[in-house]
Amino acid sequence: MTTDTSGLHQLGQMTPAPTSPETAVLERVPNPHADTLYLARFTAPEFTSLCPVTGQPDFAHIVIDYAPGDWLVESKSLKLYLTSFRNHGAFHEDCTVAIGKRLVDLLHPKWLRIGGYWYPRGGIPIDVFWQTGPAPEGLWLPDQGVPTYRGRG
Repeated sequence: MTTDTSGLHQLGQMTPAPTSPETAVLERVPNPHADTLYLARFTAPEFTSLCPVTGQPDFAHIVIDYAPGDWLVESKSLKLYLTSFRNHGAFHEDCTVAIGKRLVDLLHPKWLRIGGYWYPRGGIPIDVFWQTGPAPEGLWLPDQGVPTYRGRG
């Protein structure tokens, strides 16, 4: 089976990093197994954004789990979208939930959850979790694999 990638504008192209999440282009491709319940996971262990107050960098380990419906997120566009947060000032909660909602708006998945495991600022790690609702019955949900804070290994 081949996938039509003619509508994709970033895959296979030299693409500069977007300057903000608002200007980043997220792309999708048809899911060849839309009739099958399964989980896809993306892990971004070096996610970076900026503190909106101090402008200092904030770091997180982001884990995105979703049960695709008719669409899959194109991974290069997701990488570029996540990279766009490097110059974006927002609180941890805003970054985490905004990423999840943007993916839901694009993909209309059967289910999605996102875990933002943020490294300490001021001595307190902030972990942020959001999901679209209960997981579909029969969906295998592995642990996100990020330890509670102890230096985050």
